[in-house]
Amino acid sequence: MNVKNLFFHIHYCNFRQFNGPGRYSNKITRTIQHHELAFFTGGKGSITIEEKSYPVKEGMLFYICPDVLHTIDLDTEEPLCFLSVHFSYAHVSFTDSKWAIKNKVAALPLRSAQECKDYYHIEDAFKRLVDSWNTKLPGYEFITKTLLQQLLIAIYQNRRKQNQNYANSLKVEKIIQYMHQNVKHKVTLPELSEQVHLSAFYLSRVFKNTTGYSVIEYFNKMKIDKAKELIIEGNKKIKEVAQELGFTDEFYFSRIFKKIEGISPSEFYSKNVHGV
Repeated sequence: MNVKNLFFHIHYCNFRQFNGPGRYSNKITRTIQHHELAFFTGGKGSITIEEKSYPVKEGMLFYICPDVLHTIDLDTEEPLCFLSVHFSYAHVSFTDSKWAIKNKVAALPLRSAQECKDYYHIEDAFKRLVDSWNTKLPGYEFITKTLLQQLLIAIYQNRRKQNQNYANSLKVEKIIQYMHQNVKHKVTLPELSEQVHLSAFYLSRVFKNTTGYSVIEYFNKMKIDKAKELIIEGNKKIKEVAQELGFTDEFYFSRIFKKIEGISPSEFYSKNVHGV
């Protein structure tokens, strides 16, 4: 799940706990105009989303998209308890020194219903989000947006651990760590494959599925991030930066830099060092 280009607006958060039989309606039917995440911490009942019914129990997570009809059926003997957050979001990008906002975005890559195992981190992140919203201390609007991102990351990590390909994810993390250690050197795909005992073809496919980037794209992006740091803080010429990061061809380095950042290294230097 990639949330780095998403800007969130939280409508409200709450913790609902039905404390006794007969005090509340045992059925809630509604359609909302925004996204909702609901994590159930106790009780019994069911949720119907687009005519598909799901039994509810502790540790269940539900994701409801805008304009989707859904019904919550409450058990009168053991009413449901759940944490929820209602939010909207837009896709915000920054390329060629320009901001772009796309309001119409696809749904988050989450299932409508999923049972979470070992869900401590999800529950903890959700509680911190709801507590921050309810206490409304100064700066809570910004803090809760950050906590929502942390919640989504916790959900993603939990889902990844339950996935049968979790071992491959660990190998991708090992590759990324190796890239960090060798960011100033040239690294080949066969060399990376040997680190995790996978074929180059299979590693390429697993890496792309996990990160959204090819191996070379990811490593180049890591190098360019390091290059920006060296340009701003290192007081070095562009050629020296390229050589320090393992590029034998300064012009190839400049092409990669511009492809990723939208501007050349010299333009980046002028804007960020001299403010021109």
